[in-house]
Amino acid sequence: METEIPALLRARESAGMRDATFTFHSSRMRMKKVVKAELEAMDRDSIRCAAELADAPVDVVGYACLVAIMSMGAGYHRKSEAQLYDVLKREGRDVPVVTSAGALVDELKRSGARSISVVTPYVRPLTDLVVDYIRNEGIIVKDSIALAIDDNVAVGRRDPDLLIDDVARLDIGGVDTVVLSACVQMPSLKAIQRVEDRLGLPVTSAAICTARKMLSAAQLEPVAPDAGFFLSSANLSEGALGRKGAQHVA
Repeated sequence: METEIPALLRARESAGMRDATFTFHSSRMRMKKVVKAELEAMDRDSIRCAAELADAPVDVVGYACLVAIMSMGAGYHRKSEAQLYDVLKREGRDVPVVTSAGALVDELKRSGARSISVVTPYVRPLTDLVVDYIRNEGIIVKDSIALAIDDNVAVGRRDPDLLIDDVARLDIGGVDTVVLSACVQMPSLKAIQRVEDRLGLPVTSAAICTARKMLSAAQLEPVAPDAGFFLSSANLSEGALGRKGAQHVA
């Protein structure tokens, strides 16, 4: 969240998109091991973080832990977004709230994705929770890889180039989208466009979907260079995946 989303927004500026410049503000929820008990404690701490961020003149707030939301039960992102919005509003900051969990499922549905395969850094039981959550939103998950990394710092330090080999083990037959990282902590941005070009399928990540939803919430064009189909101009309208020629990769 603190590396890839700023990188995406800076890339817009470098590409000559001068509709906005950006500042970034963060408040951290504590977590060391990516296990359910710590995820639940982390989610409770989101209230404090939202109140702290209300001190800054922010235009949109993003909650950046996909599995913390998805481990709390089906559809929980809606409750979390409403709760954090209320906290911010009470603190004098009436701004949109985006969760990475909600952004992933919302952007997949908005783009017209019906069937996906995913890579996660989580242990298998948490990966299964993520898969079930996405399926509950009406999206088919054909296959998933659980890299079984439970140290949160190790997740953030993983070389994104490794995902190029990981995805070779992923069953993508019949899917219309690959989620290369269903986690905003696991870096994937450097690999997204290369994997998309190799597979000939739209490839996205939790971070890309979060950035796209935050840009939309801020009423900015949700486009950034070298970030795959989901942040391309081909994906500006709803259901873009379903139209002939929408898949811009070879």
